[in-house]
Amino acid sequence: MKRYFLYTLLYIVALSFVSCSEDKLSDKSVIVDSKVEENAFDKWLTANFINTYNINFEYRFADNEADMAYYTVPAKLDAAIKMAHLLKHVCLETYDEVAGINFTRANFPKHIFLIGEWEYKNNGTYILGTAEGGKKVYLAGVNDLDKHLKSASELNHYYLKTIHHEFTHILNQNKPYLADFRKVSDAGYVNDEWNVAPNDTGYLHRGFVSAYSQDDDREDFAELLSIYVTTAPDQWEEWMQDAATGKVGSMTGRQIIEQKLDMVRTYMKDSWNVSLEDLRTAILRRQQDVMTGKVDLTDVKVE
Repeated sequence: MKRYFLYTLLYIVALSFVSCSEDKLSDKSVIVDSKVEENAFDKWLTANFINTYNINFEYRFADNEADMAYYTVPAKLDAAIKMAHLLKHVCLETYDEVAGINFTRANFPKHIFLIGEWEYKNNGTYILGTAEGGKKVYLAGVNDLDKHLKSASELNHYYLKTIHHEFTHILNQNKPYLADFRKVSDAGYVNDEWNVAPNDTGYLHRGFVSAYSQDDDREDFAELLSIYVTTAPDQWEEWMQDAATGKVGSMTGRQIIEQKLDMVRTYMKDSWNVSLEDLRTAILRRQQDVMTGKVDLTDVKVE
């Protein structure tokens, strides 16, 4: 019985080798690329972003691009189209106008990624956007765009300021600002406690242009630049008058803000040959174009 069992086992093994040797590998890959049919918006993006700036504007959801630490949803097509127009008219073409298209091409990140919802954090705040390594800008909350298009202040707060804020981070990554900037408000930075009482109010009196500016010097710099260039002069002056009523040591909140703003002006001029006042004038004019309907945010025709 033992010998018979052994012969049977050897016969089965032999058959298995014969069977394996006769199998042929398929010449077709089991990995199939998903094909996405190009639509009119894709063609418009190719003409206005890829061919003009070598920028990949990605609006279709991709897990490997999204931050998996948050619940995220795709951007809606109509919202993505409007955001692309806003980015082109109020940001890219603004820098073209003020600093030249070669500046925009050389410095603006080559990857824009949209998601539909804000990224909510456990501390009650949410992320409007991020900049990654000078190469990518991540813009959130795109599906809420229509809610804020009728108000210039809301459009600025949720979207346009965010774009300029994140681009400022990228400029700073390429050419750092002087360490003296941090020294002006060094004792006032509170990191993640910026949204907790008493830090969430009275920030103007302490020399900060927003509550978030109190996070650290990097955010202070980016907030100062982005809020200044997207805010009308009368509104800015109103804030500065309020800031003048507060005091830190021997300086008023207004004096602190204006000292830091002068450093921002010098940095932009010396590092990038960009006039902050010219940038502000161009942005405000282009914002007005959007608010008055001079810019068609839905047009995807390619001439």
